[in-house]
Amino acid sequence: MELAAAIAGFLTHVQVEKGLASNTLSAYRADLAKFEQFAKKRKLVLGAIEQDHLVDFLAGLYRQKLESKTVARHLVSLRNFFRYAQMQEFLTDDPTAHLESPKIRRSLPGYLRLEDVEKLLEQPDQKTALGLRDRAMLEVLYSTGLRVSELTSLRVTDLDTKVGCVRCIGKGDKERIVPVGRKALGIVERYLRDGRPELVRPAKGGTGAYLFVNRRGGRISRVGVWKILSAYGRRAGLRQALTPHMLRHSFATHLLERGADLRSVQLMLGHSDISTTQIYTHVVEERLKQIYKAHHPRA
Repeated sequence: MELAAAIAGFLTHVQVEKGLASNTLSAYRADLAKFEQFAKKRKLVLGAIEQDHLVDFLAGLYRQKLESKTVARHLVSLRNFFRYAQMQEFLTDDPTAHLESPKIRRSLPGYLRLEDVEKLLEQPDQKTALGLRDRAMLEVLYSTGLRVSELTSLRVTDLDTKVGCVRCIGKGDKERIVPVGRKALGIVERYLRDGRPELVRPAKGGTGAYLFVNRRGGRISRVGVWKILSAYGRRAGLRQALTPHMLRHSFATHLLERGADLRSVQLMLGHSDISTTQIYTHVVEERLKQIYKAHHPRA
């Protein structure tokens, strides 16, 4: 079987039978398309691909200055593809069987100081429908620590203003309930009352299902949220480029700084493994060291 056909079959398999999230599927598609181009240049057919070829491919990714975690993701995509190909008997041996994963250096996540968060939240113009929407999005991201894909998937019915929580579907289609702060709820209720009806009015063709919508009344995209946050970050004079994940990092860091236990933060973030959440304890430790050095007379 040709490599392109095998990749197409694999993508259909993981979409239909595995039910992978659209973001994961997109990553598989992009990674394998890159490998397909690599194989075409070397005139490699599926059955002739060996471990050395994969080593050359991964080395090429490093030469492109990609981070080790990005290279590791490409290897995961290749592993899953070749296991599928072997299972389908397209080839005899799995060339990824003895490949070692790149060692990933875990860097501390960037986060905002409290004063920067306050400055950021004041940027949207709440006199307009879009400004109200943007302020509500910022408040919800910081108040809940949701991933941007979880934020854009929220429906109006997922928010329970009486109980003060939101229902979201995270990675692996796992559902969780996350508390929402009073200030965030107040802004969201204003947006629902004064801003959102203008954006989803019938003349604009809005469906009214999703909580956060674009100017045409449809579901706001992940890229749209990134662009909006980036613009507000520049207006607020932040030293580093603002991303949705930075608000998620800030949410976790500020909770731990104020005494929240790690297990509770893990549940709110939707981490399946607590070791993923433990990175934030290092952030807090670094912050305490900085405070000590800045203020202790014998530091």
